[in-house]
Amino acid sequence: MTDTSKLIKHGVLQNASFKPSPNKNTRPNPQDIRLIIVHGISLPPDQFGGPWIDDFFQNKLDPARHPYFQEIHKLEVSSHLLIHRDGNVSQYVPFDERAWHAGQSSYQGEENCNDFSIGIELEGADHIPYTEQQYQELMRCCKTLIEHYPALSEQTIVGHCDVSPGRKTDPGESFDWTRFRNLFSSL
Repeated sequence: MTDTSKLIKHGVLQNASFKPSPNKNTRPNPQDIRLIIVHGISLPPDQFGGPWIDDFFQNKLDPARHPYFQEIHKLEVSSHLLIHRDGNVSQYVPFDERAWHAGQSSYQGEENCNDFSIGIELEGADHIPYTEQQYQELMRCCKTLIEHYPALSEQTIVGHCDVSPGRKTDPGESFDWTRFRNLFSSL
């Protein structure tokens, strides 16, 4: 077992690039972290790279840069982590604070998943395969979180589509849950 006190300090993953988001608030119970929600995001849609996701989570998205940005630039959303296509990780909100990633959501009959979950975005799209680097890094991040937060387990990792069915589809059919679970179980 890894010493997660060296990997997570003050709610921040030490190998992540920390880019603070204003889109957060206090959890009802900062110790109650029992769900990991996997998301998919690309800005503009189906395009990768660039500063757009960072800008979006930090309320700095310039609506003049792309027509799609005009629709979303006023939204106030965030995530705890983003795993880029190359496997690099950015963090926007400390884990002990509530990121605004799940929206209207329910898990096992309990509403408002942001209260008790950690959101991990994968740079991707529902219909474009995720990279090997992303699967590897997602597995590492989840293992670290599970070791650090005792209520988390392999069984408490779900997709955004699972907590917001009918409203959200990410991480989409391109996310290979079997591959991820097999990779997770192999270590």
